[in-house]
Amino acid sequence: MKQNSMNTVRASRPDLPDPALPQADWSDRFEVDGVPGPLTARQALEQMTARAPGWMEPLMALRNRLVRLAGLKPARIDQFPVIEERDDAIVVGFDDRHLDFRLVIRVDGSPATADRRVSIATLVDRHNRLGRVYIAVVTPFHRLIVTRMLRALSS
Repeated sequence: MKQNSMNTVRASRPDLPDPALPQADWSDRFEVDGVPGPLTARQALEQMTARAPGWMEPLMALRNRLVRLAGLKPARIDQFPVIEERDDAIVVGFDDRHLDFRLVIRVDGSPATADRRVSIATLVDRHNRLGRVYIAVVTPFHRLIVTRMLRALSS
């Protein structure tokens, strides 16, 4: 299926350090233009989680079963604690034994415009070898999930 430029997800790397997680040593960012507005960052997050691909829930359930074996916290994207919130940005995430992470969802564009840019930056502070291995294993799934969620937001 061919995509127009309105729902093409672009990847970039945020500048580090980032105030949301100053000690982060791994990051990525994805963004999409053409998201209908008006829209706050919380609304964008809620819409993305509501439109998550159906295969994401079983994948997260598998992840949670596996990480419990290593003594790590289970996670659900729609239940990440909110760390900071403004209309144009929301920071969610948590700290664990192997890594600390933050998702920074930003909504750019004038409140009067119909088209907005929404971006998701992921910031990670890997504490140890387990954190580095974890990120290496989940990164392909993370990228797929984030791009699908952003694409769904703009369609």
